[in-house]
Parts: sequence; C-alpha cells; structure tokens
Amino acid sequence: MGVDADRDAALAAAMRHAQAWLRSLDERPVPARASIEELTAIFGGSLPEGATAAADVIELLGTHAERGLVAIPSGRFFGFVIGATYPVALAADWLVSAWDQNAGLRQVTPANTALEETAAAWLLDLLGLPTSSAVGFVTGGTMANFTCLAAARGTVLRKAGWDEARDGLSGAPRIRVLVGAERHDTVDLSLRYLGLGMPEEVAADAQGRIDIAALESALARDVERRPTIVCLQAGNVHSGAFDDFAHAIAVAHRHGAWVHVDGAFGLWAAASPMLKHLVAGVEQADSWATDAHKTLNVPYDCGVAIVRDPAALRAAMGMHGEYLVMDEAGRDPYERVPELSRRARAIPVWAVLRCLGRQGVADLVERLCGHARAFADGVAKIADVEVLNDVVYTQVCLAFADDARTRRIVQRMLDDGTAWITGSVWRGRAVLRISVSSWATTDADVARSLDALRRAAAAA
Repeated sequence: MGVDADRDAALAAAMRHAQAWLRSLDERPVPARASIEELTAIFGGSLPEGATAAADVIELLGTHAERGLVAIPSGRFFGFVIGATYPVALAADWLVSAWDQNAGLRQVTPANTALEETAAAWLLDLLGLPTSSAVGFVTGGTMANFTCLAAARGTVLRKAGWDEARDGLSGAPRIRVLVGAERHDTVDLSLRYLGLGMPEEVAADAQGRIDIAALESALARDVERRPTIVCLQAGNVHSGAFDDFAHAIAVAHRHGAWVHVDGAFGLWAAASPMLKHLVAGVEQADSWATDAHKTLNVPYDCGVAIVRDPAALRAAMGMHGEYLVMDEAGRDPYERVPELSRRARAIPVWAVLRCLGRQGVADLVERLCGHARAFADGVAKIADVEVLNDVVYTQVCLAFADDARTRRIVQRMLDDGTAWITGSVWRGRAVLRISVSSWATTDADVARSLDALRRAAAAA
C-alpha cells in the first residue's frame, strides 16, 4: 500500500470510529465499561518487532478503547469543570493536526498568525478586557495562571530594583502573594513552579469570595512594602461565586500590588449581558487566566493567558535564537507562552467564535447557568437534601443529612451510570458537586440526571 493509500485508510477508519463514538453519547452510560487491566491486556505486551499497517492500528484502537472511555462529551457529565467539544471546534482541531504547523513564529505560519491574532482580538472584545493586552494560548488553566504570574513576578521584582532575568531569584526581595482562602489549587501549584512558595491566605466568606476588609488589613500590615501579588477568582470551583473585583482591585492597587484573576471558567460571564455584573471591575486587573476548553467548549490544550502589559509578558516568556525567523516588532507567539514549539491551539477558538458569534457565546453561557438553576430547583424537591451555595453561575453543591449518606449517594450515581456527578468536600462537609459546562447538555439531560439522583437518594 502506498503512502497516500495508507494514510487515507487510517483516516477513514478514524472517521468511522469517531462518528460511531459521537453518535453513542446520547444513550450510553457515562462511566467507562472496561477496566485498566482489561485494556492493558489488549493494548499492552511486548513492543512489536515489525510494522503494523496504520489502518490496522486505528482499527485496534477504535474497536477496543471505546469500552474504556467516559462519555465526557455527552450532556450528562457534570463531574469536573470541563466542557465537551463543539462540532466546529472538533473539525477545526482535525485540520490543525493535519496541517501540522508550528505556531510559535509569527512570520513562518501566516495562516496561524492571522487566525490567532483575530481570535485574541475577539476574546479581548468579548471578555471586556483592555484591547492592547497580550494574549498567549497555552496548554490549560494551570499554565495560564503560571504564565500570568511569571509576568507578575518579573514586574514586581523590577519595581523593587531587582533584575530577575539577569540575577535569578537567589537573594531577590521576597515576593508576598495574597490569595483568598478558597482559591483554586492550581494557583498554589503555579506559585510553586515559579519558586514563590506558599501564598498568604486571606479570609473568604460563606460562598468563597475573598473578604475585602481582610484583604485591606493584610496589605496594610506590610510595613516593609514588599513586592506584592494579589490573586482573585472568577468562579469558585464549588459555589461558582465571584470575588468583588471592583473593590478588591482598587484596594490592591492602592498598595502597589499586581492583581491577577484566575477565571478558568468564570471569566466567560463577561460575554453575557445578563451575567456580566458578576465580573464588574475585572478589567482593572493586571492579568487574567482562563481556559477555552471549559466554558467555550473547544478541545483540550487551550488555556488563555492575558496580560495587560505586553512588555511584561514578553520579558517573562521571550527568548532569542539566531536561527529563528523572528518578528522585528516582537509579536511572535512564542514570546507570550512557555513553549517555543506548539500546535495551533488558537484555531479551534477562532472557529467556535466565528460559528457562534457574540450572541451565540452569550446564549451558551446563559444556557449553562440555566441548567445549573434547574438542577438546584429539582434538587430542592428531593427529601433530605440541601443546596449549599447561592447558584449564581454554573456550579451546584448539595449535601444530604450526613457525610456517609452523601458519599453513598455519590457512589450510587456512578453505579447507575445515567450521569456523572462526583463528590467533593466543601467547607468541611461531603458534597455532591454538579458542574454544568457542556454545550451538549439539554433540558432532557438535566431531567434524566435528576431522576437518577432521586433513585440514588431513595436507595441509599
């Protein structure tokens, strides 16, 4: 078989299996049906000595992996804050893989550059952020936080008279990082990657919002005026709550701090006229992190790091090599992200934004929130259950009479398979956490999932 025929056969097999998988999502149980051990017995063993035809490899993969897949792209997966993939984004991502472009250099890949710069401009417009900000497309929410906080680290040290790029961190002024008590753990992880250690916690209210008075008090205690970063949150992972950006940012800036906003899924509230009040004042921050795979529903590997000062981001991420075809104006994508070589991950973002338009994105975000409210209303009709959060966005946290019963119901939900609703612990209580993140979720999906929850509660 020639190269073209081999490739076409493999792609045809992949298309057939992909379409069969997608068509199965409406009715299949959400959890996987095969164990790791069963699948390892099929895919494992010794590395073959000889070659296998590409189409045969894809047939093996498509036939047997399907039983070990979770129906995350279905409308009944509520376990984590991750979206499905819009059809247009999936198709665009296939083209990204087929085109096989290195998206790091502006002048080398004109198509990617035009699409990435357009997607960046559309995002800033949609989210109401300063149009002159630098936008980097990274792997996910964690690396978006990392990238923004790297820019923050360099900037606050330069203001303190320390050249981080030349002298490193050894001997540098100690950076003080203030975070809400209910920030996401990826903020701590990013700080650890950056050598900044554990942050200083500021009290949060019952919904997980940073306490403004406590923030002001903590900032005022720093008589040494150390370099300071304040991290705020758009969308608490349990309650969906948003920090009071207008007041928190004003307080932080008054004390000379850089303000970063972790808005992995919540920053998209800005796209909705009905919900944008949740992020009022967020545009006054210095950097913002979000994840297009979450609320915008593009494939994985698409975080977005946004920094108000492009020079600060370039100082943190930029590098130079004589062999590189560099943009003379310093606009190369690789100078906004940790990677030099990377896939063209902005193209699926462009595709979804072009497909949905401004109104479509607003409708998507509002629909997700509507489903969350429908869950809260439906749960209220189940005996012995309490909704613990104010349902202002896409998150619903609920608990039964005691932790043991709550955990039993979580397990019964997974055993039932109709919907994936996982457990967590919030404010000292075991909870079921419902995260509505998928464009594919319908009213019928919510109703079916509520029925499954009623069955689980009755049997537990």
